[in-house]
Amino acid sequence: MARAATTSDVFNAIAEPRRRQIVDYLALGTEHDVTDLVVKLRLPQPAVSKHLRVLRKVRLVDVHKAGQRRLYRLNPRELKPVHDWVQYFERFWTDQLDSIKEAAERKAKQRAAHDPAASKQQPPTKEQRHGRE
Repeated sequence: MARAATTSDVFNAIAEPRRRQIVDYLALGTEHDVTDLVVKLRLPQPAVSKHLRVLRKVRLVDVHKAGQRRLYRLNPRELKPVHDWVQYFERFWTDQLDSIKEAAERKAKQRAAHDPAASKQQPPTKEQRHGRE
């Protein structure tokens, strides 16, 4: 099965880690030119330009000229489909965390039932944990 082009949608564009780094950097809210991104990411200028071209094609970044410079800024509205898709799966993480919490609470109750003194004990200090009483 052929891979989808990186410029086909925002999901494919942000699948590449360097492009996500660019998005992260631009998400700070300021505009940056290619030179800023080259310095920040420690990548060659042609590579940064290539990544910006992909991000522009899927409209994740906007560019405008300021004198001789081209300034790039994030267009966060284009991340909405990613947010919506990931949000769907949040319920699985929440359910999983709830299950872990419930299991830990059950275990603590079982320990307390078998050893009432254990429930009254204070947790060990940092020194006790490291054998420096």
